[in-house]
Amino acid sequence: MPQSPPLTGLRVLEFAGLAPGPFAGLLLADWGASVLRIDRAVAGAHTNNPPPPTSDLLTRHKSSIAVDIKSKAGISLILSLIPNVDILIDPFRPGVLEKAGLSPEKVLLKLNPRLIVARMTGFRRDGKYASMAGHDINYLAVSGVLSQLGRKHDTPYPPANVLGDFGGGGLVCFLGIVMAVLQRQSSGMGQVVEANMVDGAAYLGVMPRFARKTPVWDRPRGENLLDGGCPYYDTYECRDGGFMAVGALEPQFFAQLLKGLGIRASDLPGKREDRSTWPALRDLFTATFKSKSRAEWEKIFDDTDACCTPVLTQDELEDNGYDQRPIVTLKDSPGKAISEGDADTRPVCEGQGIGVEGNGWQSKGLAPGVGGEEVLARWMGWRRGRQYDVVGGGVVKLDTGSKL
Repeated sequence: MPQSPPLTGLRVLEFAGLAPGPFAGLLLADWGASVLRIDRAVAGAHTNNPPPPTSDLLTRHKSSIAVDIKSKAGISLILSLIPNVDILIDPFRPGVLEKAGLSPEKVLLKLNPRLIVARMTGFRRDGKYASMAGHDINYLAVSGVLSQLGRKHDTPYPPANVLGDFGGGGLVCFLGIVMAVLQRQSSGMGQVVEANMVDGAAYLGVMPRFARKTPVWDRPRGENLLDGGCPYYDTYECRDGGFMAVGALEPQFFAQLLKGLGIRASDLPGKREDRSTWPALRDLFTATFKSKSRAEWEKIFDDTDACCTPVLTQDELEDNGYDQRPIVTLKDSPGKAISEGDADTRPVCEGQGIGVEGNGWQSKGLAPGVGGEEVLARWMGWRRGRQYDVVGGGVVKLDTGSKL
């Protein structure tokens, strides 16, 4: 039997927000923490007919309470929880927590010196754009990373919101939280974790940034070895509209690629290291890949060292039963399973415990108030009507002096 996930026992309050904050909470929940999301108060919350789930799909293994943080009774409830939690995730723009009376340094850490307050912003909290609204594309833009992404003679191209919101945002915030938890084991003290997507994305871009001073990446966007400029590190369309990905950088892998493509060395326009030959080499590869379907190329390149693989779509993976797994495997203490299945029926790489609906391919989200009262009972020993009640679709703290 594996040990419990490594974050088991940690209690997390997550203010509802956009992608990066919930993603940090999702990682904590997947690794065993008890995560209680704080949603806005809304009619129907905490009833037998809850409102529809919010648009947040990053709710796996989480529960929810609805709270009006603009009300004194709502803030009182949150303050009552603070001494009994380990981590609070703040996804708001600078100043929101302070305005609500929840200043990390002046209020929260005084109530609970062991608390870790993870603050997730887009722009730097102390930078030029701190007070401005933004999205993933804006954070990548001012980090310098976006300028390096895209084809030659085309505009910089954002990679959806994977690099900012999720990589440079939520994942970096999660890393900060884990480091703060480790530090607390020796110091006994919590602290504020400041994460922002500008610095997170810039840090993830360390290799291409350093490589600008080397032949690997010393040319304009789209003309370098790893950014689509090199014909043997690129994608090619097949006869049926599918695509193959080529990464044959080393000479021995390039030789295997040519063998699979049926191209002789004498057919090449010149030495592959000679950049002047790259346009002609790309044309040769383009025409060759167009001569067969993707399935035919897969059959040729499977089990070879040509570094040539199909570009699989999400629909294909889902339809073929690809198993979604936790982000990393800890063999002695794996995270919680993220796909359907009974407890203890799956290999350790797929996680442990009872799985979740959707097999990792879909999420029905979480309605405000669902599961949260059970968490309040487990964390605090609270019961509705004694320590708290529901007013106007939100949980409020009662005067326990007259209710106990």
